[in-house]
Amino acid sequence: MRVAAADREDAFAGFGLPGTPGTDGFWAGVAAPASVPDGDGGWVTLFLWRGSGPVTVEFESWSDPAPLRRWDGSDCWYAEVRMPARLRVTYRFEAGGVSHADPFNPAGAGGDRSVAATPDAPDQPHWPLVGADAVLPVPRARIRWASERLGGRRTVRVHPAGGGGPVVLLLDGDDWLYLHPAVTAFDSAVAAGELPPVTLVFLPAKDRAAEFTCRPELWEAVRDELLPLVAESGVNADPERLVVAGQSLGGLSAVYAALEFPELVSRVACQSGSFWWTPDAMRLADPLGGPVGGVIAERLRESVDLSGLRVAFDVGEHEDRMLPHCEVTEGLVQRAGAVVRVSRSASGHDRAGWRHALLRDVGWALGE
Repeated sequence: MRVAAADREDAFAGFGLPGTPGTDGFWAGVAAPASVPDGDGGWVTLFLWRGSGPVTVEFESWSDPAPLRRWDGSDCWYAEVRMPARLRVTYRFEAGGVSHADPFNPAGAGGDRSVAATPDAPDQPHWPLVGADAVLPVPRARIRWASERLGGRRTVRVHPAGGGGPVVLLLDGDDWLYLHPAVTAFDSAVAAGELPPVTLVFLPAKDRAAEFTCRPELWEAVRDELLPLVAESGVNADPERLVVAGQSLGGLSAVYAALEFPELVSRVACQSGSFWWTPDAMRLADPLGGPVGGVIAERLRESVDLSGLRVAFDVGEHEDRMLPHCEVTEGLVQRAGAVVRVSRSASGHDRAGWRHALLRDVGWALGE
């Protein structure tokens, strides 16, 4: 049920926020965002901002920005946003050209973003609440990698969760270091017995569009340069048992590697792979409007034997444009002989929604 803004002191009481908006007493009791059923199977979620305006709330790959309205000349700004069932989404406030995390939400994702979840969104065990000002743990072990094939220098962090074991190569590694606490989550999952000990290798991207599209240079560099450096790092690691975990373009790249470098990549955890990609897609007005499954589907329709591959696919259930591309790829990979696991997360195209799948699917990929 939508809660209308009415001229009464308990305007937001239906969201569990009694008191006159804009007063010190009201702000002292605020915990937001807050959701109520919309009467149609979804939710109405209240977002609040204290200060001057104008201000909008912007969502990551899910919805258009929503402008906040001012409450009766006070410092209280609010938006009531209709959300579908089962949604976890990253968002931020834009005010005066500056991005802000939600000061009333303890779930942060970096310094200027927060994470909201509808009450029916599944829990994400092992991923702690971290505020926007939290400093996430960064592994002490690091590799200074000056790649001849890729060019440039980058710092690759290495973390032996539970003492170390098979290598889990996390593409977009900086996001899993500085926005979402993968070190803490993997340590917790290993301690709970839900994952074997693994060695996390956080691979940062310098140019995602160049490195994560279907080109061999990245995987030649991983095979010939990075993994030998990991083996020589002094951190307990087994590069012979490798899981590649990637999201979006990273998921595309992981599946490409399994196709073209099967001796290197035989275990994959892929979330929302960008299987719409073709060499011309980024120049189109609608990149997702091209051939379903893109170049990966085209390659899979050839005579391909993937009987040595174990791959887990996950995609956000609210990614309507992505689903056809992912579904055709999932079917073709299975038809080529791979052992395939398919799931859907309660999210859009958003790392906050992929987190549980990352842990679960790495564990599955390491199974037999």
